Amino acid sequence: MSSYARNSKLAAYHSVSVHGGVANADPHGLVLMLMDGAVERMNTARGCMERGDIVRKAKLLHSCISLIAELRGCLDMTRGGAIAQNLSDLYDYMMRQLARANVDNNPACIAEVLSLLAEIRSAWIAIGPEVRQMTRAVPPNA
Repeated sequence: MSSYARNSKLAAYHSVSVHGGVANADPHGLVLMLMDGAVERMNTARGCMERGDIVRKAKLLHSCISLIAELRGCLDMTRGGAIAQNLSDLYDYMMRQLARANVDNNPACIAEVLSLLAEIRSAWIAIGPEVRQMTRAVPPNA
């Protein structure tokens, strides 16, 4: 089997796996998937910087910015109050830092965003059981 055929089958498996995960995920899990996708792409973009693969780095960082913009768009500004506003501001900062990382080819900017997102992600994981329990307690048409 050629490496192209192996890579093609691996890509197909990955696509089915990801799409299946999205279809079966609850809202809390979907947000976690967005965070994980951004982390994965940022780490790959840092590697691209080291190897001098500028085009791929730019595409990956653009994708990261889109994922973080999606996280920002998921915030409930009405019910979330100051926490939602602070997260919105932080996500905006993270997107600007990733744009700066791309323009300046600066891996330190990516490292900073990775650190910030890791803190948000760990808090998000910590509240998961509570959020899922609350979701089950609410009737479907409430």
